[in-house]
Amino acid sequence: MQDLIINNEEAMVEAGKRAGSTTNPGDIYALIGDLSAGKTHFTKGLVEGAGCESPVTSPTFPLLHEYLNDNVSIYHFDFYRINSVHELIDIGWEDYIESDGICIIEWADKFPEIIPKTAKWLQFNIENDGSRIIHEINGP
Repeated sequence: MQDLIINNEEAMVEAGKRAGSTTNPGDIYALIGDLSAGKTHFTKGLVEGAGCESPVTSPTFPLLHEYLNDNVSIYHFDFYRINSVHELIDIGWEDYIESDGICIIEWADKFPEIIPKTAKWLQFNIENDGSRIIHEINGP
């Protein structure tokens, strides 16, 4: 993925849709970046692009949302309020990450040691002019 310059929320959702249209069962997206950098808007598009019509919201408080369609399950994690790897293990992290579902993880850099090496890492940056840039990286 080339670096993408995003100028508004709609463009962020569209970038996610493009990514979602090429996802496959078992894909893992590790998203990192500051608050309001666009991770959840990107996820909205990714879920829609993958063929799921469920509304997407940030899973900050429940820690996980599941979106289901006829072909694949999508698991949307948010590590922001998680304090330890043990909390993830308690909610069944290994079962989700080893499934044929698509996993999207916001704040993945909090616990990079548990993210599989096959994950696609995306860094979301906020520029001085308010635009966002998405960089594909090799991990934190």
